[in-house]
Amino acid sequence: MAEDPVPPRTRRRRSTENRPVSMADVATRAGVSAQTVSRVANGFGGVLDETRAAVIAAMEELGYRPNSAARALKLGSFRTIGVISSTLSTIGDVRTIEAIAHSAALEGYTTTLIPLRAQGEGGVKRVYSRLQELAVDALILNIEKQLLDRAEVLVPPGVPIVLMDTSPDGMHIVVDTDQFDGARQATEHLLSLGHHTVRHLAGPEDSHPAQRRLEGWQRTLEDAGRPVPEPVRGDWTAQSGYERGRILAEDRSCTAVFCANDQMALGLYRALREAGRRVPHDVSVVGFDDTADAIAYDPPLTSVRQDFADAGRRAVSAALAQLRAGEESTPRIDVVPTDLVVRASTAAPSGLPAMAIRPAREE
Repeated sequence: MAEDPVPPRTRRRRSTENRPVSMADVATRAGVSAQTVSRVANGFGGVLDETRAAVIAAMEELGYRPNSAARALKLGSFRTIGVISSTLSTIGDVRTIEAIAHSAALEGYTTTLIPLRAQGEGGVKRVYSRLQELAVDALILNIEKQLLDRAEVLVPPGVPIVLMDTSPDGMHIVVDTDQFDGARQATEHLLSLGHHTVRHLAGPEDSHPAQRRLEGWQRTLEDAGRPVPEPVRGDWTAQSGYERGRILAEDRSCTAVFCANDQMALGLYRALREAGRRVPHDVSVVGFDDTADAIAYDPPLTSVRQDFADAGRRAVSAALAQLRAGEESTPRIDVVPTDLVVRASTAAPSGLPAMAIRPAREE
């Protein structure tokens, strides 16, 4: 009898070429029961390490992919959280999404990300229509409330929703960084150094975080009986910080600026340098976000630190709590504290001593 030129493993693989690889195929290849394969595929314990490794190797070799719909029916969950973000262009948004993904992974969930701006005209409607078809257990929305309002009727029914960094809508849990208090800390710090007033390089008018930061700055100046200058607005980018910062740099009465984020502060640095004004000798600057690069600015930037990891953890926790309870939680605002980190970009105005109002964290 002629020898079969096809080795046994190859022959088995060819037998599945015209149909999806099944759990039984994996079990046969690994030499275990289908129940053991199921336990490995669903992440359950009670399987020896070497057995688990053999099953995973068989899955990879055969190209086996678990059926998510069948798995959801069996487990009652897709183990997936959907995340919608209105933009991925700012460091704050990217770090927020990163924190959500990390916290979800620790809970055994994956994340499905849909950037709203990438959807173009009519994107909100398309995003929510698409969500009707996606296998997600809960949604975390990092978008402005006005966008949510436009698409409210398209939200998938029965799916827990958590909002982030937006104004409350009276229907859902909102996880929000304490934007107002962060701005208050920044403004108080500059006043405590002896500055007569503080200018503000604000974010976009339609942004909830930008508006709350502006309100915190304005209220602090009013409470201190100081002049409230007209804010100048950027769009979160370093380029807008530079362009709008040139207005501030030309104003020789400007000795202190609170920027709504670190990226715009970087642009302001350039505008001030080109105008022959030094930080902090001529103008003190405070940012918001405390990005990883803030310490590398020249000089290192004083900034309001947001705890993105804590915000992501709280959002995932709120979503899963609703999912496990089988109902939406009572609407509330979960506020994440902020912390001012003082570096070398702030100092007393030339010739004036600092007046301490409150201690600030130094780094």
